Amino acid sequence: MLTGKNIVLGVTGGIAAYKATYIINKLVIDLHANVDVIMTKNAETFITEQTLRTLSRNIVTRDMFKEPAVWNVEHISLAKKADCFLIAPATANVIGKIANGIADDMLTTTVMATRAPVVFAPAMNDNMYTNPIFEENMAKLKKYGYKFIDPHEGVLAYGGKGTGELATVDEIADYIVDLIGNK
Repeated sequence: MLTGKNIVLGVTGGIAAYKATYIINKLVIDLHANVDVIMTKNAETFITEQTLRTLSRNIVTRDMFKEPAVWNVEHISLAKKADCFLIAPATANVIGKIANGIADDMLTTTVMATRAPVVFAPAMNDNMYTNPIFEENMAKLKKYGYKFIDPHEGVLAYGGKGTGELATVDEIADYIVDLIGNK
């Protein structure tokens, strides 16, 4: 159970973004966590803010420079509030940016500001996942203590089969419970 735990969920711009709805439901409804969502601009191509807000029951953060709903330095307050920072789905783009210290949007800036454990659940094309540059970025983040939930082999968005399918909702939830759950 995750009662009393705060999870910041970063949703990035890949086709698997719709699966964030199932992750939120599992964390909020089944495990009783509080979930704050940060979505990237690219995520808006695949899923709506309203959907994520409705399921999480919290304001969704999208823009670094938008007037906040309540006064605070939003990326700092979310970074401090987090017991865990989960990025699911995590694209090669966001992993590469974070691995190289690029903080140019709300998600990457908040990750750079948090002291909570950061967990990536990658989802991408198999050629991207096995690209040596991506593998180097992932290894670099692991060296710094960032955590990864391995993707599965499955049918990917382009119709072919390969490794890059987002881990299951239960695997992601179990990982978070093992990491920060109320024991």
